[in-house]
Amino acid sequence: MPEQFHRPVRRPSASFDNLVGSSDSAEATRVAHATASALLTRAREDESGESAERMIAFTAEHGIDDIAELWATAPAVSLPGALWRLYLLQLAIHSDPQTSALLYERGRVELGSVDALVAGAPVPANPEEIVVLIDTILRGVFRGDFSVALERAAAFCRVQVSGATHTADDYEATEPERASELTARARRLHTYAGDLSAAAGLWRSGGLN
Repeated sequence: MPEQFHRPVRRPSASFDNLVGSSDSAEATRVAHATASALLTRAREDESGESAERMIAFTAEHGIDDIAELWATAPAVSLPGALWRLYLLQLAIHSDPQTSALLYERGRVELGSVDALVAGAPVPANPEEIVVLIDTILRGVFRGDFSVALERAAAFCRVQVSGATHTADDYEATEPERASELTARARRLHTYAGDLSAAAGLWRSGGLN
């Protein structure tokens, strides 16, 4: 079999908590919505599942920059905005599964809600299982019930928010800088949880575009 060549993966220089769009325009919004709709439709219509698997593996092969150029400036509660946030979650988990698993487990223990059950990770979840979880959620986006996948991602965010908040409290006295980083992460994930839940509701009513 001929050797396959790929462009070098372009990882973002900013941290996960700073990966947001910096500008917006009518044309950028139009392109974002058109490409998101086209890619989602293509993946969901491919009964072989190959298109979905390529979309799941996209960031590992190409980095996040190509997706950012399309979707990073889209409205938060929109189809491209939801897909962008899902890819950011995937990037964060794949880049540092150990921290993601630590925060998830701490949040699962501390959070008195059904969110951990909705997210669907094993109990307890190791780093490899957290990676599998986010890829499974993305697979649901491209092949399963889109609103369920968004709700699972939102629930995952809420568990991580709890974990990050409680872990930040642990670090406050001894490592305030680390505590601040975790608090910022919790705030961002809290926003994502709300955005993804709102997007799920719009999808169910036929209003997400």
